[in-house]
Amino acid sequence: MDLLKVKSISKTYGSGETAVRALKNVSFSVPKGEFVTVVGESGSGKSTLLNMLGALDAPASGKVLIDGNDIFSMKERELTVFRRRNIGFIFQAFNLIPELTVEQNMIFPLLLDYRKPNREYLEELLSVLNLRERRHHLPNQLSGGQQQRVAIGRALITRPALILADEPTGNLDTQNSSEVIALLREASRKYEQTIIMITHNRSIAQTADRVLQVSDGVLTDFGRCRE
Repeated sequence: MDLLKVKSISKTYGSGETAVRALKNVSFSVPKGEFVTVVGESGSGKSTLLNMLGALDAPASGKVLIDGNDIFSMKERELTVFRRRNIGFIFQAFNLIPELTVEQNMIFPLLLDYRKPNREYLEELLSVLNLRERRHHLPNQLSGGQQQRVAIGRALITRPALILADEPTGNLDTQNSSEVIALLREASRKYEQTIIMITHNRSIAQTADRVLQVSDGVLTDFGRCRE
């Protein structure tokens, strides 16, 4: 079953001679639980694509369906709630709230939605992410790798259908990068999360189930990396 379906989305910035076609009739689908990487040069359109998938920007044409829901047919408030409950974001810059502890940062998306965390699931995530002993620490008391693990926990806590990761290893050393990729693969397998990750690192890209490339707004599917 396809969790994500992208149908002929296009996006152009500017107009006339200065117009930039960031995406050109991009179509693809991703089954539930698949871990997909997106590669491409800077300015190729891959970040624009991720913004479309996360409903942070709207295409000029085309559709994005998540679990059968046409996200750009929704009204603004409906889309905001849907995104909060169904899409998890992991950013290169971590984007943790400095005044909140590890545990508070992780459960923050639930509090925004006026929901109480499932304590059993929270404890499980803290264990999987190796953060149990750091749960009461502030972000400035953590290493870069630990901060990124908190960001992953924050993305997982709502049990979203789709996780979008934008260069999540960009600020990490080799060891921490490997640990973060292993955690994302674990999330894909254990929690059946569908994960779309942008990376410039070709070797990291090959660890995914499937690789997509965006070049000059055109998407190429290189197929599965492993069976």
